[in-house]
Amino acid sequence: MIPGINPKQMKAAMKQMGIAQVDVDATRVIIELEDKKLVFNNPSLAKVKAMGQETWQLSGNYVEEPINSSEDEVIEITQEDLDTIMSQTNCTEEEAMKALEDTEGDLAEAIIKISEHS
Repeated sequence: MIPGINPKQMKAAMKQMGIAQVDVDATRVIIELEDKKLVFNNPSLAKVKAMGQETWQLSGNYVEEPINSSEDEVIEITQEDLDTIMSQTNCTEEEAMKALEDTEGDLAEAIIKISEHS
């Protein structure tokens, strides 16, 4: 906000101009660039609607992280997924697991991959 101006008055003036601002309780915001990520922890985030357009205002401190961090890509493989693949392809659990890992958890692609090699 602008120093010296009452926040309630500012909000009322914005409303008269057709500007609506909603604060968003974000705990973390990640902006992915081509070569890195900007990670904002406990940011100040607001959604602003004005003249039919929606924009976002973000402020706070950030850290840079590499974009290809392996911990970001966690593939969740459930027993139900394994059972589905095994019943559709008559493969072993190990083959089903490998197919899911190779296809980054894509169930349909894993079934096709195993079926093509049978």
